[in-house]
Amino acid sequence: MRRTKQREQAFFLIFEEQFSGGEPAEAVQLYSENVEELGEYAVALFQGVCANREAIDEIIAANLKGWKLYRVSKVNLSILRLAVYEIFYDSEIPDSVAINEAVELAKKYSGPEDSGFINGVLGAVVRGKE
Repeated sequence: MRRTKQREQAFFLIFEEQFSGGEPAEAVQLYSENVEELGEYAVALFQGVCANREAIDEIIAANLKGWKLYRVSKVNLSILRLAVYEIFYDSEIPDSVAINEAVELAKKYSGPEDSGFINGVLGAVVRGKE
């Protein structure tokens, strides 16, 4: 299964977890049983985001210009969490790939202007990382 598809699966899990607040292992099992089989990378991404959510949210909040974290839509927050995890915790993925994949998810699942918002925040994240 391609990584793009697995990122999408991880995005679904991250989004759903904001509402359920359950155990990551339970979410993985429910998704696999009721939607489709999850790829290993999707599970690793989801578990990584869950394990590092506080640090990831701090990075996102520090790079929001004129916004508060609680004002970011749950869809966009899920996309940002996924991308920030890849940027900071997955050394195999180039930053540009993480950003591009996040922008594509935003184009598919978020509002018309949200892909630009995602791109801007992640660009600031990467610039601040260096």
